[in-house]
Amino acid sequence: MTRIADVPADFAEDQLDGFVALYGDRLRRVPGGVVGRAAGTPTVAVVVGGGSGHYPAFAGLVGPGFATGAVVGNIFTSPSAAHVYSVAKAAHRGRGVVLTFGNYAGDVMNFGIAAERLRAEGIDTRIVLVTDDVASAPAEDDRRGIAGDFVVFKALGAAAAAGLDLDAVERAGRAANAATRTLGVAFSGCTMPGAREPLFRVEPGMLGLGLGIHGEPGIRDVAMPTATGLAELLVAGVLEAAPRTGPARVGAILNGLGTTKYEELFLLWARVLPLLEAAGLEVVEPEVGELVTSLDMGGCSLTLTWLDDELEQFWRADAYAPAYRKQAAPLAATRASAAEADDAVTDDAYAFVVPSPASAALAASVAHAAGLVRELLRDREDELGAIDAVAGDGDHGRGMLRGAEAATTAIERAAERGAGAGAALAAGGRAWAEQAGGTSGVLWGAALEAAGATLDDTSAAFPDHSAATAVGAFTDAILALGRAEPGDKTLVDALLPFRDGLAARLAAGAPLADAWRDAARSASAAASATSALRPKRGRARPLADKSVGTPDAGATSLALIAGALGDLLARGEVLARSERPKNDHRTERTTP
Repeated sequence: MTRIADVPADFAEDQLDGFVALYGDRLRRVPGGVVGRAAGTPTVAVVVGGGSGHYPAFAGLVGPGFATGAVVGNIFTSPSAAHVYSVAKAAHRGRGVVLTFGNYAGDVMNFGIAAERLRAEGIDTRIVLVTDDVASAPAEDDRRGIAGDFVVFKALGAAAAAGLDLDAVERAGRAANAATRTLGVAFSGCTMPGAREPLFRVEPGMLGLGLGIHGEPGIRDVAMPTATGLAELLVAGVLEAAPRTGPARVGAILNGLGTTKYEELFLLWARVLPLLEAAGLEVVEPEVGELVTSLDMGGCSLTLTWLDDELEQFWRADAYAPAYRKQAAPLAATRASAAEADDAVTDDAYAFVVPSPASAALAASVAHAAGLVRELLRDREDELGAIDAVAGDGDHGRGMLRGAEAATTAIERAAERGAGAGAALAAGGRAWAEQAGGTSGVLWGAALEAAGATLDDTSAAFPDHSAATAVGAFTDAILALGRAEPGDKTLVDALLPFRDGLAARLAAGAPLADAWRDAARSASAAASATSALRPKRGRARPLADKSVGTPDAGATSLALIAGALGDLLARGEVLARSERPKNDHRTERTTP
């Protein structure tokens, strides 16, 4: 929702006042918009524009190498002909004017009227429409302009900055438009200043395919796919309308529409790029971010522009505007070293001894158990996140799952390559700490590595008390790193009863499965009892009172894991201690 306003009807003017106050050193306010402060040799004036609500389009793109001026209408509303004329007249420096905007009826009429008035005064004025939205109409001339605005404006601005005459600048803009295609999707509608409801809604689990940037919904709703599915949808839709087929060089924009986070766009780009490359396209200096928005709309769009030599020159050209800065010189050195080797240490750097048959069999059991924990955390991720969100940041479920996924992969990989249980568990701990991050990542990673260190991979057998020893080392590592004490409302409140219960029951002669399940029940009861505690450590401490009544997320996840492993032992889902995995790598020393 767009919340900040005094008088909602004055939003467009008020925001422009703030924008000019911020960038008054390089822009000046004129009736209807802004123009760049004149400097250097006069060039063709490139005047962009349309309604407000699309920042950084349009005013944010005024500057050297880009637009000369921007006409700023009300929210999603075409500026008046008088305002277009005002900005163009102020931007004109004797070499003619190009007016450029998206293909919308109000803009076509008002910019057209202004162009006639300018021509009547002897100012040679051209119009370049942007028609990149492939979802809006089958014929190019009937399509709307959406994020392709950026491409066309950039080509026009670069051509003007290069000193080309009006005919050549106009030709560059038209060529850029003809070479550009965009498809967008909406996850949620945008809200006008002062309004309580969005202009349209997208049902949960759906997206609107083929949105407009003036608050128009998609042409149809489809089920919300995964990131990979969304990338396939966008790429296929744009390529279906490609201006030409076969290998090509393309400029690319993955554009956020207002509330889609940059991190989401980065993730999506990692799925989009391989699809473009698989289609034979070489991507040139892609842009990922918010370039043409729609207030607070959730959604994104993919734009491709097929480059010839001249368009590629304009696409790569330097520009310096309030919202977009591109300079080739500072990046030259980094590009030269882009092919440097990656020296990151991986698990391949950790050697292990050839394990005994018992240790190799136990490694396979550890891998099986790790997979069980991963599935458990996958099922309980939301629940653990909700518990953590009461007085924390809500990331516990996601962090635990990420750690378990990384650890499981590392343990399985080590076991498949012939590592023993100790080496496999240590590899899992390193992977957990590396991939999970956060406090729980550090603690679980170090604890698993410490537990692995207690298992001698050359041992002929692993008696039941080996489990108590490993759990003891696991606990010691967490106590040493976390420095928490019983009653602090942390995982320690569940871990200590589990450790002590397991050791006591094994010492009394109970079988491992029975001892483990009894200890897990103690951990579960202790985790539930943390509801009555006030946190004394971690992110929940500032909201201690709010936390009362909710169990600790770390204690809860530990108790869940202990219980699941106890059930696994009770079912007898372990390999016989003398059994050896199929991959029997009998070298004196190898690497996982």
